[in-house]
Amino acid sequence: MRLHELYAFPEEYKNRRRIGRGSGSGWGKTASRGHNGQKSRSGGGVRPGFEGGQMPLARRLPKRGFKNPFRVEYEAVNVGRLIALFEGKDEITLADIYDRGVVKNGTAVKILGTGDVTKAVTIEAHRFSASAADKIAKAGGTAKAIESNS
Repeated sequence: MRLHELYAFPEEYKNRRRIGRGSGSGWGKTASRGHNGQKSRSGGGVRPGFEGGQMPLARRLPKRGFKNPFRVEYEAVNVGRLIALFEGKDEITLADIYDRGVVKNGTAVKILGTGDVTKAVTIEAHRFSASAADKIAKAGGTAKAIESNS
């Protein structure tokens, strides 16, 4: 048996339903479209959000609020969790955090202060809370804040 000789079992594939091919098929005449009307025609139907000429809901409700396009969303990670995950490491870089899957690659990271820091460790992230930076400094480590590109 070779790779080009492999084939799928016929029972694994369901045949396409051929509609509108006579009454003997069970899908003839109206071809499961019901009787006359806009939706029975080819290409018929109304666009999403159309309410039959009535003023659509999206236009009846007032506009509200403001979305800042420059807002940066930070993924929060507790300092205690980092210390536990990277036990035995003296330096925790942003690449390490992404590689371990703590946060999704490319997202901005903020380190929060929940948990204990027992030994001196250098942590690299985009932002640090005051309590996290304080705990890291008290243990003799450094909190390196890097500039975010987003």
